[in-house]
Amino acid sequence: MKKTIRDYDLSGKKVIIRVDFNVPMKDGKIQDDNRIVESLPTIKYAIDNHAKVILMSHLGRVKTEEDLVKNNLKPVATRLSELLSKEVVFVDKTRGEELESAISNLQDGDVLLMQNTRYEDLDGKKESSNEEELGNYWASLGDIYINDAFGTAHRAHASNVGIASNLPNGIGFLIEKELEHLEKAIKDPVRPFTVILGGAKVSDKIGVIENLVNIADYILIGGGMMFTFLKSQGYEVGKSLLDEESIEFCKKMMEEYPNKIVLPVDCTCGKELSEDSPMRAAIISDIHEDEMGLDLSLKSFDLFASYIKMSKTIIWNGPVGAFEIEKFSIGTKVLCEELAKSDATVILGGGDTAAAAIQFGYKDKFTHISTGGGASLELLEGKDLPGISIISEK
Repeated sequence: MKKTIRDYDLSGKKVIIRVDFNVPMKDGKIQDDNRIVESLPTIKYAIDNHAKVILMSHLGRVKTEEDLVKNNLKPVATRLSELLSKEVVFVDKTRGEELESAISNLQDGDVLLMQNTRYEDLDGKKESSNEEELGNYWASLGDIYINDAFGTAHRAHASNVGIASNLPNGIGFLIEKELEHLEKAIKDPVRPFTVILGGAKVSDKIGVIENLVNIADYILIGGGMMFTFLKSQGYEVGKSLLDEESIEFCKKMMEEYPNKIVLPVDCTCGKELSEDSPMRAAIISDIHEDEMGLDLSLKSFDLFASYIKMSKTIIWNGPVGAFEIEKFSIGTKVLCEELAKSDATVILGGGDTAAAAIQFGYKDKFTHISTGGGASLELLEGKDLPGISIISEK
């Protein structure tokens, strides 16, 4: 059991909280503030307990000078001020006298957000490579470290592993909630336990399949990855997305777990991935050589729904169609609808799955929607997450 923010007396202490403010931005404006909202309980707890709150987050990738402008955290500070109904001090630096002076001037209950931690990646990837000197420096700015950024917990960065190595530490409420839902579902699921996997490539999910095939009762395959499974069973898949290197893996899985892995029986085909493409429903043995499968279709909806209805625990990771295009988003919408009606514990992996569910209006319809795509995947693979492993046990 990891230590949490509750295990420390925060009063008068400089508390560094690593949050996940990696929100989608366009022309300097936040497109979706869900990750900021999810961080509020931990931040408010620290404020209410009279901490001097120092927030750190990355935003995007920083490889060029242009990325510094594009991935500036100033708009996030403005939005956070609105959500907290109090001023958030923003420091446009990741180190140095200006940052140190602003921190030393904090009063109990004040909140400071420093500039994007990945600004340190412009000169030698100091943040992303967990440079020891940077981790030590950032740790020197605070008294206690709390990691509440689940979205980066699968990476060893200076702003999580580096700081936590030097300070009394714990996790925040968001990571606590993520672990509670995801770990319980994997370690002690109420059965039948069904996993729905979508997304583009099988190779991205090999670790997940290998781990969960020993735990789940059923694994339903959708998305682009379904066509590699179908190809492994001798079906022609036309121009559909195909992960050639994973065909043998799919064949092996189908041979060893024929009653556990469930493949779609039909799909929606198009000539190309565009809104203008003609579309038609086809059974999986009737995909034309000039077509690509881009979504599930009616018989597969019914098949997947039958498993959802019998399940008590469901984890879904990866959209089952090209949901960014309206005409190929039906399968993902139907899945959202069926899962929302279910009495089962329903957990959505982060990334595109979460984005699709929220976009289609299902944000509050499931037991839990993870905030971390890569982190939730690695947890489903059974891997340790460095940003959480480093945290002290109770």
